[in-house]
Amino acid sequence: MGVTDRWAAVARVGLGLVFAAAITFQAAALAASWGGTYWWFDCGVSVVVALLALARRWHRGWTATAGLVVALVAVLVADRAGLPHEPGPAAALPLAVLVGSAVAALPIAAAGAVAAGGLAVVMAAGWSAGLTAVTWWNLVAWLTAAGVGGASRAIAARRRATTERIRQDERLDLARELHDVVAHHITGIVVQAQAAQLVSDRRPERARQSLPGIESAGAEALAAMRRLVGLLRDDSDGAPASAGPEQLAELVARFERHGVAVALRVPDDDPGWPPEVAGTVYRVVREALTNVARHATGARSVAVTVAAAPGSVTVEVVDDGPPARARHPRRGYGLVGMRERVEALGGTLAAGPRPGGGWSVSAVLPVPARECR
Repeated sequence: MGVTDRWAAVARVGLGLVFAAAITFQAAALAASWGGTYWWFDCGVSVVVALLALARRWHRGWTATAGLVVALVAVLVADRAGLPHEPGPAAALPLAVLVGSAVAALPIAAAGAVAAGGLAVVMAAGWSAGLTAVTWWNLVAWLTAAGVGGASRAIAARRRATTERIRQDERLDLARELHDVVAHHITGIVVQAQAAQLVSDRRPERARQSLPGIESAGAEALAAMRRLVGLLRDDSDGAPASAGPEQLAELVARFERHGVAVALRVPDDDPGWPPEVAGTVYRVVREALTNVARHATGARSVAVTVAAAPGSVTVEVVDDGPPARARHPRRGYGLVGMRERVEALGGTLAAGPRPGGGWSVSAVLPVPARECR
């Protein structure tokens, strides 16, 4: 179970305890004021609606609809049978949870329908009981649910828009780098083809010797374009397309001016990665170090490791900063950009807290054997 799932389980248990306390309190209040067994009906309605609220993650639309139907039926039955007015405060609370979660998560038409259904229940309760304290409580609960749900919906929409913008910027940035790479290969093809034409009449064997070079350059250009087909070029600043150990050393030297020591480990020899892979390695390290500077002000050291293996390259950036709860927003947009770039090349990215403190960013990028040169 991940951290998110554990927090969700804790929230469900806490909400269940709140519902149970509200139902118990209301049952005791009805028994004291109305006497007899009048509290049984209200308690049953509240339990059903509370169970639906706790199960809302199964399907927010259906659980909200079922809760509203139960509440509306309870209003009619209580009015006909002379029972305490429904929905009571203990039922209004889980109803508000159902309405708010539906408004926040469902498509706009379904969310509007659920909100309207909640208002209909409030109006039916007012028609049955008049402007009593229970009616006002139901109205306040509905207004709170609609307001919180709408605000959550707006925040989620803004976050999605920002995330998409970050991803688009990352795609455009990588496309700019690949434009230079592909242009280099095509220039080589043109030069070799022109040379072959010049010597083809007098020395045909020399012309034939140019063909493997032309084929190799064309294959490399096509492989680069296949990985990021459909991307557009942008003129914004990005990682150098030819980034290698030297550029990483310069990046680390600039970062160390902030007072944090960095241990850099890179391959001794030129690994011969394709330029788009080398640029992504540079970008991952740069973004990880930027996150350390922003969110781990207590970090004293950082370890940057770039390791080459047959068919892949691994990048890992580890710091000894404070516990994760004090840093790194769970959905930081820098991580979104890194993930977009890594996954565009068929790689994987993992980021998270380390046991005992600190943070780790690890990326694995595939490097086809035929492209290592």
